[in-house]
Amino acid sequence: MDLPERFSNLPAYAFPRLRALLDHHPAGGPVRHMTIGEPKHPFPAFVPEILAREVAGFNSYPPNDGCPELRDAIAHWATRRYAVTLDPETQIMAANGTREALYNIAMALIPETKNGKRPVVAMPNPFYQVYMIAAISVGAEPVFVPATRDNGHLPDYAGMDPDQLDRCAAVYVCSPANPQGAVADRSYWEDLIRLAEKHDFRIFADECYSEIWRNAPPVGALEVARDLGTDPERVTIFQSLSKRSNLPGLRAGFIAGGPKSIAAAKQLRAYSGAPIPLPLQKVAAAAWTDEAHVTENRRLYQEKYALADDVFSGVKGYAPPQAGFFLWLPVQDGEEAALKAWTETGVRVLPGAYLSRDAGGANPGKPYIRVAMVAPKDEVQEGLIALRDCIYA
Repeated sequence: MDLPERFSNLPAYAFPRLRALLDHHPAGGPVRHMTIGEPKHPFPAFVPEILAREVAGFNSYPPNDGCPELRDAIAHWATRRYAVTLDPETQIMAANGTREALYNIAMALIPETKNGKRPVVAMPNPFYQVYMIAAISVGAEPVFVPATRDNGHLPDYAGMDPDQLDRCAAVYVCSPANPQGAVADRSYWEDLIRLAEKHDFRIFADECYSEIWRNAPPVGALEVARDLGTDPERVTIFQSLSKRSNLPGLRAGFIAGGPKSIAAAKQLRAYSGAPIPLPLQKVAAAAWTDEAHVTENRRLYQEKYALADDVFSGVKGYAPPQAGFFLWLPVQDGEEAALKAWTETGVRVLPGAYLSRDAGGANPGKPYIRVAMVAPKDEVQEGLIALRDCIYA
């Protein structure tokens, strides 16, 4: 049987692609995994206790959109963090992490046409790969907008082709950015929101790294939209406990935005979504309520920022990340560097091209590798020194 043409020329996903590159070569030293952004810091100590207390909840179908306790906890967190007021009943929906939500929001909100033509969904390049597959799945044209050193690693959507802007239905923005660690400041959000108002497109703000930062908490898209008096339906944000609370296996995130947008997302989820089990929702509510573990988590990452700065202080082109837990290291060719690191040191890193697409005759991720600093500090230090001595000596 034939397969859908819309998915016919997708490359292999990043990690199977990496295994095909590396796994038929022996490791050149102790294996150190620095590829995937899977936090290894301790999760909050209260998690097992809450799970044990709430275990009977596995005997019930969970609330599809999030139990009231969870949605209230998220609303209070948004007020503490961004000084915004969200109605937990109409402006918040729980989700299985951000990936599910970032995919399904396109299903819920992207129209079949924009100004009588095929719609455009724009995204940074490099990018979290779910943005692209979401656009393709709804029949939109994915447009890859370079996010490079020249523009501070944040996409310049105003520089898109006028026809693409005319057809644009939505843009994805990741701030803090995966993989580069760049942060959109207030001016960037203001300019983007005004551009969205001018060309009538939505902003999907992926903010799942917002609580891991170097010097100051990143500004949020919703707080800037509020200050500008923007239509609440213009901006939708996506958050998760995976990075903030070291709970990637909990699969607990949320989306927040205008009541009409959230109502559409809830309607779609009622038919096709998989709700979070109730005991996990109770854990998530506690995690959104507590900040002490987040402060400690951030401190551990700040130690590793300083460590990376020291290890790569003499490397030309090294750019310290402002936030998140990835290094975006410049190399001649990402695949060659990843293979060299593996065969000579046993360190596994991800070629930047696996997070990018060819656009305009170039792949902006090709001259980079992404390095995840998620392991304990000593392991990260060993891996970074091995990379420096192997690639930059």
